[in-house]
Amino acid sequence: MSRGVVEIEGAGLRFGDRVLWSGLDLDVQPGEFLAVLGPNGSGKTSLLRVLLGLQSLSAGEARVVGKAPGRGNRKVGYIPQQRAMDEQLTLRGTDLVGLGLDGDRWGFGLLGAGKRRRRIAELVESVGAESYASSAVGRLSGGEQQRLRVAQALIGEPEVLLCDEPLASLDLTHQRVVSELIDRRRREAGTAVLFVTHEINPILSYVDRVLYLVNGQFRIGTPDEVMNSQTLSELYRTRVEVLRVGGQIHVAGAQSALCEDEVHHHVDERVS
Repeated sequence: MSRGVVEIEGAGLRFGDRVLWSGLDLDVQPGEFLAVLGPNGSGKTSLLRVLLGLQSLSAGEARVVGKAPGRGNRKVGYIPQQRAMDEQLTLRGTDLVGLGLDGDRWGFGLLGAGKRRRRIAELVESVGAESYASSAVGRLSGGEQQRLRVAQALIGEPEVLLCDEPLASLDLTHQRVVSELIDRRRREAGTAVLFVTHEINPILSYVDRVLYLVNGQFRIGTPDEVMNSQTLSELYRTRVEVLRVGGQIHVAGAQSALCEDEVHHHVDERVS
């Protein structure tokens, strides 16, 4: 197997005495869709922060597209959690998308103003946002804003796309649209996707492998290998039942080990 675009070896992350995970080895190939799952506080968002160069590992090392993680890596795209923007914000949708091209420097970068405008228009069209891209983003719906964030993340043609709960707070229709946009990019351009989520069902048909983090431990494998009663029971150290109904995965466990929201993977992660 060729070297991955994301390579993590012997990695560990801890905050004080609390170990989020240790001994993590992970190799993500071009075009692979990896779902990162686990309960609130298990270190999912922290993993993305490591790959973005915003958080240092406590042990081991990581490389992204052949380089140590660092800010401003143009081969890495990032889609944050959907959060409502201030209604008074006058930034237009096209401005938001353009920040993904040259938001870290003055001027129009290497493309020039004309090419920059054309590139932004191409990405706006690719996510179906033409009708509202000239509007102030603060006045757009959450789903419309998130489409523009996808365009912003893809405008630099990244080789790795890091997605931090991009479906949170979206209705089912917009969840499907955003998921399809991300999957289309990885299929057409071979972009590797690391998709942090509490709910695997909206993306289950796209997922190649799962990284499940919990209690300082982890498992890596296909959805069938990880999302089953035996594996999750071992991770949570209590009996967890996993059922497949109508092509979806449903998880239920003892309340002492899992709260209701964690079982169904809907709680936003707060660990940095």
